[in-house]
Amino acid sequence: MVCIFAWTLTFPAFIMAQHNTHHQFWNEITFTRAMTKKFSTELNLGQNWTSTPGNSSIVAQNSQIYGRIWAHLYLNARWKFSVFYGYYYNKYVPEIDQREYPEGRLALQGTWYIKRSRLTMSTRFRLEDRHIKNTEGYYEGVYRFRSQLKSLYAFNGRQIRKGISYGIGSAELYFKSASNVTGGQFFDRTRLTIGGGYAMTDDIQVEVTYVNEYLPRPDENEIYHVLQIVIAFNNFLPDVVKKFRKKASSSVPQ
Repeated sequence: MVCIFAWTLTFPAFIMAQHNTHHQFWNEITFTRAMTKKFSTELNLGQNWTSTPGNSSIVAQNSQIYGRIWAHLYLNARWKFSVFYGYYYNKYVPEIDQREYPEGRLALQGTWYIKRSRLTMSTRFRLEDRHIKNTEGYYEGVYRFRSQLKSLYAFNGRQIRKGISYGIGSAELYFKSASNVTGGQFFDRTRLTIGGGYAMTDDIQVEVTYVNEYLPRPDENEIYHVLQIVIAFNNFLPDVVKKFRKKASSSVPQ
């Protein structure tokens, strides 16, 4: 119902307003480590590229570099609660005409899972407290709420592990508070994602997706076509240390 309501609000603007189209490339490396059965940590390192008015290439201009640190608490098989802090260096972000200004972001997130054979569905709710440096040199606060419905489907197995290919699909809505940097509109954007992934090992996955973002704006709507690549490592450092120790012990004469 929320998705239908949001589309009803934005459809007239989509038809009447002019559009500004961007092409981008996002890449991210993720490291996750389970500390206990109910607690894990995560590190995201990413870089975004964007087209420019004079160059339509998806890597024409370095757009953003960021890092995020997460803490996850698994309450039970259905619920996961998370918190992260991220630092974003905005080199060239077209939607807010941002140039060389950083952003700090703190977020709280809850995720609810449903598992059905090969299909895993999740509903995610996230509240972000963003502090973006503006042209006057001070940090402006912006609150943003995000709601996402996501599905993963394993094609050749019941769960994602070595040798398994899987499909990815998600739809997400963004709402935000008014600010000078990001504009006065309450409804921020829609994001649709579709693609696939492959588990190279039990702990390493590679995902390639297409992302479409639509940002309704009073004067000129923004549309983003994005190619995204994510490489995820689970328990990466402990596995490397374990293999190194195993190799070292096997090389010692008995």
